[in-house]
Order: sequence, then C-alpha cells, then structure tokens
Amino acid sequence: MPTDIEPVNASTTETVRIAAEVVLPTLASGVIKRRPAVLAVAERLRLGRSGVGLMRRLRSRHDARPLRLRVPGRSIDLVLSHEHVGEVLAATPVPFSPSTFEKRAALSHFQPHGVLISDVDERRPRRRFNEEVLEPQRSLHELAAPLARAVADEAALLARESELSWHTFTIAWWQLVRRLVLGEGARYDDTVTDLLARLRLDANWAYAHRRRDRLHARFHNRLTTHLDRAEPGSLAAVVAATDQAGIDPADQVAHWLFAFDAAGMVTFRALGLLANHPDQQRRAREEIADLDPAEPHQLPYLRACVLESVRLWPTTPVLLRESTTATAWGPAGTTVLIFTPFFHRDPGVLPYADRFEPDIWLDGRAEANPALVPFSGGPAVCPGRNIVLFCASTLLAALLHAHDYRQVGGLRLDPDRPLPATLDPFRLRFTGTVG
Repeated sequence: MPTDIEPVNASTTETVRIAAEVVLPTLASGVIKRRPAVLAVAERLRLGRSGVGLMRRLRSRHDARPLRLRVPGRSIDLVLSHEHVGEVLAATPVPFSPSTFEKRAALSHFQPHGVLISDVDERRPRRRFNEEVLEPQRSLHELAAPLARAVADEAALLARESELSWHTFTIAWWQLVRRLVLGEGARYDDTVTDLLARLRLDANWAYAHRRRDRLHARFHNRLTTHLDRAEPGSLAAVVAATDQAGIDPADQVAHWLFAFDAAGMVTFRALGLLANHPDQQRRAREEIADLDPAEPHQLPYLRACVLESVRLWPTTPVLLRESTTATAWGPAGTTVLIFTPFFHRDPGVLPYADRFEPDIWLDGRAEANPALVPFSGGPAVCPGRNIVLFCASTLLAALLHAHDYRQVGGLRLDPDRPLPATLDPFRLRFTGTVG
C-alpha cells in the first residue's frame, strides 16, 4: 500500500472540467449497459480524446500526485500515476474495497448479492465460488472442448451471412454465451438475457432509478430454472458441483452474463482491427493455419489481439475503489477513481498508445505496466478472464478460418493514422470472402 501519497486539492475549475470531460461522457454512454445513440455521438465528437488530453495536463501540473476533487460531502481522489494504479489495485479488498457506493447502487439492480458489491466477510466465499467455477488459474477451462464445438457451430451460421453486422453477430454471440453458461436448452432463450438487459439499463442510473423487484424476480427465477437443469458441458453443471454454502449462484451468474456482453463488443472490435491491419491479420492466419477451429487451442496471438481491443477501448472505463480505513489517500470511505482510457492511451508513457500492437501482450511490455488493466488487476482481477479470452479468440479463429473480412461500415481503422479514442461497435459492418 502506498505510504508516501498526499493528494493535492483540485481547483473548482479542474473539478468541473473533470466532470464535463471525463465523468459525464462516461456515464452518458452507459457504464452498465451501453447506449448506442450516445456512443455514436461520442465517436463522432471524439470525446474520448478530450478526456485523455485533460488527464495528461493534470498529471503534468500536479506531478502525478492524486487529485482530491471538490465534491461536497465526499472524499474522491483521481489517480494520475501509472504506479499508483497498480498499488491501489494490489491493496484489494483491504483497505481498498471494490464495493463502492456507486457500484452498489448500480449493480444491486440485477445482482444484489454479487461478489463485486460484497463486504469483506461476504466476499470471501463468493470470490472462492467464482474462482472454483471459472478456473482463472487455467488458460483452458475444463469445458474448453464442448465450448470450442459450440463456437464452431455459431461461427458456421455467421459464415453464411453475406454481410456481418453487429445485429447478426450479437445474435450468434448470445446463443454461444447462453450455451456456455446455461446449456443447450437456453440457446434460444432470448428472454433471460433481454430481462437482464432491461435491468442493466436501470442500473445505468444507479441510485437515481428505483429498484424493479418484480422484474428482477422474473429474471432471477428464469435464470435459476436453467441453472437447476445443470446441463452437462455448461458452466451450470460446474455450478451444481461446487460448494454453494452461503452463495446465491444466480447473482454470480448474472455478473458473468453482464461481462459477456462487453466481451462481445471486444471481439467485434478486434475483428475490425484485424480487417484493417494486414500484417497482424497475416500473423493471426499463420497461427490458425493448421488448426481445427472446432478443437480447443491456446491461440496466444489472437488472445493478444483481443487484449489490445480492450486496451484501445476499455469496456470498464472507470475502476472504483473505496477505502475501508484511513489511508494515505484520505479518511475511511474515500473513493479512488481510475480512468482507464487515460492509462491505456497515455502517449507520454506508451509509445504505442494509439496503434494496434498485440505484441505488447507477448513480449512483457504490458505486464511491466501496472496500469494496463483490461480485466482489472490485483486480487479483484476478473476470474473469468481466461474463459472470455478463449471464447473471443476461438470465435475469431473460426471466422478468419472461413473468410477474409473487409470493413464496409462504421468508423474506418486506418493503420497509418492514430486509432480513434472511441469506437462504436454497433455501426461496424464487414463483408467476407472465402480465404
């Protein structure tokens, strides 16, 4: 834990500018469930670039020390140093808890007993449960074989489409996710994920939107029905075989489904990157040339491409921690705010800030930087990261095995120019020709 940190007080003007250029655009685009119309405007106005530029100026002005924002009745520190990001995340859950006031208000709409909004005592068994089911210590989950076959099935359906849009992609993606998490019997159950989407839209408003208990009960009951079936080859079967003492499995699974939504956007953006970067696409094709995409494989280069997609356009733009005791950052209850797009796109530290550079995830450069956190970091790092990377890389492998993709819609990703700070995945479109 840092001991030599003394936050400096932001001026009123600085606080207002941070609110206007960092916080409000992030909230408006939808932290829990993306708002496509707002994201399209943010892309067009290049709002992400403005926030990163402001953060760079603040870091220079304040010597990279934490910045205490002027918020009445609250103690909120904005992190400006790459090193401090690593120190705060490493000190989770004590004294920096991931269960913050804002996060509890948002996530309680659809997972009131989820691990991310649990206190220290409740967190231990819930985190243990998540790790036992999701197996973060393994690069290939025990379900890798049936999952690879499911990916191949859905990719084959996508390969029949003359044009690949977000609409066609997301249908196949959710069919895949429901098969993986809940079993074949849930493949076409759009209702369970549609109910979750409605609750997540409420969650965007956090404490400003009333809790819809009846809607949550419908979602919870439908989800539990699938989990009780414990279909072999699905995570539901692993859940059924895992100690559930003191656990509401549905609330943990709700978070997995929520996270897979972001993973779909990451995968589609990664396809856009590969479609526009011939050298990287060539290397990806070399990696899969002699492989059967219906069998499980490590695919390190394609995984690196997925990680780059998250670095360039973080799906969790703000990481929050709340101190459980007084620390060098401030009194107990201090909120520490980490704006990940700044650290992922910081040209003052990252020579590759605005370009597609998958090799940083293979040669140690990313690992050496504690602020590159595509799946958060420290003890609260996402326990499902390897399953997500497996799904995304395996689906990309299957798609590239079938077609050469060319982008025909959405913001162009020119490899000779800095990549945009905001990329709306909902407008991306591709055509595929047989490779």
